[in-house]
Amino acid sequence: MKYRLQSILFVFVAFMLGCNEYMIVGVLPDISREIHASLSALGLLVTVFALVYAISTPLITSLANHWRRHHVLLTLMVIFFIGNTWTALSHSFLSLLLSRILTSTVAGAIISLVLVMANYVAPRNKRASLLSWVFAGFSIASVIGIPIGTVISTTFSWHDSFWMITVLTIFVFLALIWLVPRDTPQVKSSFTKQFTLFKDSRIIIGVIFIVTVCAADYSIYTYIRPLITNVMGFDNTWLNWLLFAQGIVFIIGNKFGGFVADHGGINSLPIIYIFMTILYLALVPMLHFRWLAVIIIALLCVSFSCYGASTQLMFLDIAEHKYPQSIDLASSFNSIFANIGISLGSLSASMTVKFTSIANLGFVGAAYGLLTTILIIVLSRHYRSAN
Repeated sequence: MKYRLQSILFVFVAFMLGCNEYMIVGVLPDISREIHASLSALGLLVTVFALVYAISTPLITSLANHWRRHHVLLTLMVIFFIGNTWTALSHSFLSLLLSRILTSTVAGAIISLVLVMANYVAPRNKRASLLSWVFAGFSIASVIGIPIGTVISTTFSWHDSFWMITVLTIFVFLALIWLVPRDTPQVKSSFTKQFTLFKDSRIIIGVIFIVTVCAADYSIYTYIRPLITNVMGFDNTWLNWLLFAQGIVFIIGNKFGGFVADHGGINSLPIIYIFMTILYLALVPMLHFRWLAVIIIALLCVSFSCYGASTQLMFLDIAEHKYPQSIDLASSFNSIFANIGISLGSLSASMTVKFTSIANLGFVGAAYGLLTTILIIVLSRHYRSAN
């Protein structure tokens, strides 16, 4: 019974973090109108959040190795609460930027610690399933959090969307005090020794792969709202339903990713990302056939979210067998390098929107998709030869 409650809580932590990170995508137009900033400038909020997230996560995760995980997790949750509440109170671009920086500083370390704990509390044969559900928590944020946040923003104010997350944070914090495991094993090590796992070629190729697949994702996701309304021609009523459906598809993709992790894992991913690249090439000419474009974007969402459980298990297994002092750091790689990819993808999207047209975002995604395909083919070969 306790394992089931812990599993639900871990998914809910991911949901809370996903709401905080992704909700801003749905409310960018409303923020733009209030503070009189351009969409391309506000897109940098996504870029900076992801960049700080990626830089701070390995530092905090490695330094936190010297203290008990559950104490560190609760401390980081308090900082997250302060940062999100600051966002809700912001009325200028500078205040928004600083609050997002504070929140992003701890968000990655929070999910990394949760993933380590999930890896230890789950029975061996249920690890892939639980990890896929934790990653699905971010997709559930897309299904429920982003549409609700968008509705709250358009009906009341975008500030109220972030107040909703503040309330969620309080409930999550209290549940963590009750349910967070206090006895997960730790191998304490020096800060620099934890980074020795980067000597492994599978780790290096794996993290670059995550960067490129997430850059492909955010090359369109950063501007998904104007893409749906301005380019594809849907009204705001359809926008909310399509964002909801997109979140459902992300959940399906994450659960399919759990199935892939149990049936070949890394070795099964190349065909998925070849398919993703083809879809991106088809997207641009199909944007004005809006229902065909919706189907293509739905299939892209499944492709984006398939890698999580497979790469997470690969990183943890490599660390457990060869670099046990680096377990916590290895658990953070999906989060760290996903956000480097998000930063790269959102920056590319901002530049594309600024200098060309929002309709060209599909070409940017195709370029990242090609890199993703090459990397996952190389990684699968390295992984097979090492095992």
